Amino acid sequence: MLLARNISVNYGERDVVRGVSFEMRGGRIIALIGPNGAGKTTLIKALNGTVPLSSGSIDLCGKRLDLYSRREIAQRIAVVAQENETKFPVTVLEYVLAGRFASGSAFGWESGSDIMIAKGALSNCDLGEFGDRLMNELSGGERQRVVLARALATSAQILVLDEPTANLDLAHQAMMFRLVRERCRGSNAAAMVITHDLNLAAGFADEVILLKNGQVFSYGKPDEVLTENNLNEVYNVQVLLDENPASGKVRVTSIY
Repeated sequence: MLLARNISVNYGERDVVRGVSFEMRGGRIIALIGPNGAGKTTLIKALNGTVPLSSGSIDLCGKRLDLYSRREIAQRIAVVAQENETKFPVTVLEYVLAGRFASGSAFGWESGSDIMIAKGALSNCDLGEFGDRLMNELSGGERQRVVLARALATSAQILVLDEPTANLDLAHQAMMFRLVRERCRGSNAAAMVITHDLNLAAGFADEVILLKNGQVFSYGKPDEVLTENNLNEVYNVQVLLDENPASGKVRVTSIY
C-alpha cells in the first residue's frame, strides 16, 4: 500500500531523517516511537508529500508519491496532526465535512451521504452532540477527537496520526486506538501512529519503528523492539519489562 525505500529528509545541512525504509500494509498499524527530536514528525510529513525527500522514494499503491496531485494524495492519506487549532469560526460538523472534500464534495455542496458519514464519525468519537459547536471553543482534547473524526470521515486507506492521544484522557486514548484498529481491520486500511506511550504502542500496534537521531534503530513486532537493551540505548533509561495480565502484550515500566 505504501512503501518507503531508504528515504532521507534534510533541513539545510542538517539530516533529520536518514535512510529509513518500511512498508505500510492493509489491516495493520505501525507505531512510530522515539525520543523528542528523533525525526518522527518529519518522517510522517514526508509520507504525504508535505516535506520533500532529499533521497530515496515513496511508492503509494504502486506509484511514486511525487507523481500524485495534492488532491489525489488527500484521497488516499488522511493526517491527524498535532497542530489542530482553527483560526476562523467553523462548526465541528463543518470541520469534519471538510474531510469529505477530497472524495468529491465541497463546502456548501455536501451530499446527504457526506453528512451521514460525518455525523457517524462524530458519534464514534464521542462527539455526537458537538456538531453545532465552534471549533475554537473546544478544549484541546475535544479538538483532537474532532480531527480524528474528520480523518475517519474520509475514504482514505492510509491514516497518519501525530501524537493523537496527547490531550486525551485514558478512556478516549483507548477509544482512539480502538477506532483506528477497527478502521484498519474493517476496511483493510493502514495506519502509522506517533506515540510516546510505549504501552499503548505495545497494546495496539502490529509493528513498531523505533527511531534514534533520524534513523531506524529497531523495526519489528512490539516484543522484538521494546526490549530493555533497545530502550536503554535510545532513551537512556532503565526499564522493567513484564507481561500485561489483561492482554498478554509486553508491558514497559520505567525504573526511576
